[in-house]
Amino acid sequence: MNKLYIKSGCPWCRDAIQWLDAHGISYQTIDVLIDRSSYDEMIALSCQTKTPTLQTEDKRVLADFDVAQLPAFLALE
Repeated sequence: MNKLYIKSGCPWCRDAIQWLDAHGISYQTIDVLIDRSSYDEMIALSCQTKTPTLQTEDKRVLADFDVAQLPAFLALE
């Protein structure tokens, strides 16, 4: 399953959730402010601390993104 690393209160994370939901893309939401080990995992995957960060089922990572980047990253264009 896709993993969406977020920080609660992050407007870009909210946009990402809305976009993924609108396009029927399944994902697991992981709030890195709640779980330090998830925060560390996100940093290890993306080499940065910003959200949203998306890891696909095939382990590709898109870090600190805007929803305009999702169609190309997810090959929906």
